[in-house]
Amino acid sequence: MIKTFWPGVALAALLVQPAVAATPRAQAPAWVVVPGQQGCRTDIELTGMSGKGVAAALVSDGDGVNLVFPKADAPEQAFLPIRVDHKPYSNLVLKLADGRSAAIQLSDEALNALRKGGALQIGWLADEPVQIALAGSDQAISDLRTCGAQVAERYRAKESARMAAAAKAEADTRAQAVADEQLAAAKAQKAAAEAERERASAEADRLRAEADAARDRAEQQQVRAETDSYPRGYRDDAYDPRRQDPDDAYDPRYAPYPYRRW
Repeated sequence: MIKTFWPGVALAALLVQPAVAATPRAQAPAWVVVPGQQGCRTDIELTGMSGKGVAAALVSDGDGVNLVFPKADAPEQAFLPIRVDHKPYSNLVLKLADGRSAAIQLSDEALNALRKGGALQIGWLADEPVQIALAGSDQAISDLRTCGAQVAERYRAKESARMAAAAKAEADTRAQAVADEQLAAAKAQKAAAEAERERASAEADRLRAEADAARDRAEQQQVRAETDSYPRGYRDDAYDPRRQDPDDAYDPRYAPYPYRRW
């Protein structure tokens, strides 16, 4: 696997022990723990025989510790060794999402070795084997994990509060949308009911008008029928009740006969 992913790694691994032996004793890092957004980190620098340094960092979220380093040509994943006092400890190496760096997920065994060992050596990290002294690493790793746990807990609490606020806002938005929809539906129903009442009122007015017109026609017909039922045949219609002239009330032609004398 090593030959497949990184050419020259096998040769560097074979040369790591004599190279480290020939390297001057590395200075111990300051082990400054710096809080981040989701965890804490402490920056370190590994150096080789040429004196060229390779930057790296130990990063922790409280659950574990990762060794993060820049390496653009890192594979997506690999299982590679690091050495503590020349003893190998193989760990999973994963390429990070930025595409320019990778991280070693340190096993409990490797982490314990880092806390108790004298020097960390990596033969495949650069063009030459590099190392760093581990003096003070026990307390530094303990502080790193404590800081990482606290920062991660705080981050999770903030994320939980943010998600709860977002969920509440979304729920409020949905509730408002439902309320608006219900209000619109109620207004539409009210408008429809009002329109139906107006239609029913207009229909009632129309039917009432038709009934009044029919009643008026019936009354006119009745009056006409009653008028037409009076006797006819008189020349001047003296008995026609429609005649209201008082001069026509008496006609001597139709006066009764006088009583006979006995």
